[in-house]
Amino acid sequence: MHMTLEQKWIENDYNPFVLFNSSGRIISLNAEAQFLLGSTQASELFNLAQTYANITFGFKTTFLKLNYGRYKFFAITVGYEDEDQIGIKLYQEPTYKINAKKPDGELTNIFTITDLCIATNSISSEINFIKSYDPTIPDVILNANNLIKLLNLIYKTCQQSNSIETKIFYRIGEHIKFNEKKYSLFSISIIPQNVDENMIPEIKMLAEKYNFFVDINDSISINLPMITD
Repeated sequence: MHMTLEQKWIENDYNPFVLFNSSGRIISLNAEAQFLLGSTQASELFNLAQTYANITFGFKTTFLKLNYGRYKFFAITVGYEDEDQIGIKLYQEPTYKINAKKPDGELTNIFTITDLCIATNSISSEINFIKSYDPTIPDVILNANNLIKLLNLIYKTCQQSNSIETKIFYRIGEHIKFNEKKYSLFSISIIPQNVDENMIPEIKMLAEKYNFFVDINDSISINLPMITD
């Protein structure tokens, strides 16, 4: 089906958009919303839309903090013009600082680094380490020694877990600019059962020191630009 320019804008919007019918069934959604639904249920978004909808027909924007997996939102807009359909748009928080410094270092295989840290932290440990990697992510330029230090600290923070899952994946639709050049992003996400909360400030301080960007929710994710040259 041919898409109008307006439809293409919605489809490629960085912010998730979902349109529901009156019973909560999805009528349409954009690409980013499809990825969001990997972290939450459509019913939860429908309930959110109903909760924050205007009392009368129209559109209403509400500022609130929402977390769904790796997604963080700072506001939503809910709109409806009749009883048949209701739409919701969620506004993502910026992941990176505007004045972020471009990483330097050497071309590094991210899987080798991660496997090394897992091997180090699995010695004399009964933790079940689970790995889920996207093999299409290329070697990237970064400071490998600094990344190893941060990863080891994160795994140390999760030592009270019976299992720890490590995912390496593209952050679909997310980019960062250095010197006017746009780079795609990917994440190393460590998902434990338990976290030593007392060590979270240390992780944040080390990440800040080494110019890494970390999200901490149900998982601890290091978000990296895909710089290959």
